[in-house]
Amino acid sequence: MFLSLLLGLVGIALMLATLPLLAELLILTAAALLPAPKPPEEDATSQFPPIAVLVPAHNEESLIGRCVRSVRASADAGLEIFVVAHNCTDTTAAEADAAGARVLVLNDASRKGKGCALSYGFGVALAGPAQAILVVDADSLVDSGLIAAVRQKFLTGARALQCRYEVYNSQDSRRTKLMTLAFYAFNVIRPRGRARLGLSAGILGNGFALHRDVLTQIPYGAHSIVEDLEYHLALVRAGIRVEFLNAAAVRGEMPLTAKSAQTQRARWEGGRMLMMRQWVPGLMADVSRGRLRLIEPLLDLLALPIATEVTLLLVAACLPITWLRLYVLGAFSVLFLHVMIAAILGSGFWKAMEALTTVPAYILWKLWILPEIWRASKSNAAWARTKRESPADSR
Repeated sequence: MFLSLLLGLVGIALMLATLPLLAELLILTAAALLPAPKPPEEDATSQFPPIAVLVPAHNEESLIGRCVRSVRASADAGLEIFVVAHNCTDTTAAEADAAGARVLVLNDASRKGKGCALSYGFGVALAGPAQAILVVDADSLVDSGLIAAVRQKFLTGARALQCRYEVYNSQDSRRTKLMTLAFYAFNVIRPRGRARLGLSAGILGNGFALHRDVLTQIPYGAHSIVEDLEYHLALVRAGIRVEFLNAAAVRGEMPLTAKSAQTQRARWEGGRMLMMRQWVPGLMADVSRGRLRLIEPLLDLLALPIATEVTLLLVAACLPITWLRLYVLGAFSVLFLHVMIAAILGSGFWKAMEALTTVPAYILWKLWILPEIWRASKSNAAWARTKRESPADSR
């Protein structure tokens, strides 16, 4: 009797832990397949608002020039590009200057993290004529029509937006192939689903843009390792919706090996755990007061990483509880649907299928780094540059 009660409680706990992500995936994947709403009418008398681009950089001497030239090639000659060389010990500032950016050097050991670089850069950019500021990571390249698409979106009334954020070096290693599929699911399918439902698309840290009115109303004070998530939560609680720009993308360079990705992944997932502890009580209180549009951001914050989700579902499947096994069957059906839709709509179905063969190894790796994730969740981690390798290093 006691054992049955204990197993039942464990089963309920596993269900409650995994349910938020399943609800997110089922609703947003289905919504992503809905037709796009008709875009707002353009005001023929309006002019494209001046845009500035902000590139936070920490020891990115090998990639910053490529990034700045990519942004420059997507816009007219009058575009102002700010590069914040934040606590750099290499030639990032010189490389950015040579590529044509306006370099802002920020050397302050007490101001760590990407959020500090962004806050400083926004302050300088807002002192100029720019009406909106686009953030692009230093390791990224942008589509040729990105700046025009961003301007167009602001022209039709957007106050904040998130561009498609995908992987640049998608075929360089088994890891980047899997990340390409994961990025399309997380950074395209889910934001697109939110947009179809009229919800805030989210901020993904790269390729997001903010109107100066938004930055004036809610200054960028997010300084956690997941500053993008932190600032987005501040926006949605203030009633500001981030729109999704599907027409153009930024593409970031991903680490090729597990060793290089380990610290980055631990900081990201640890940072999400920290945000969960800090923000969930307030969001739940808001929902209880009738702010129902905050249900989705709350579910997103409660959602586990897919690898963790799969691990817990496998544990649940091992328990001798009929209703729990039926739940696990339904859960894996939802996960399968989400991944298949991402594979079909993404860059290549068979490439995605090949990437999925690495999932068991990826799950084992995630279990291995759980202690590091837990340590990262205890406090805000410093901004550490991810090591870059050549494709040959991953073989």
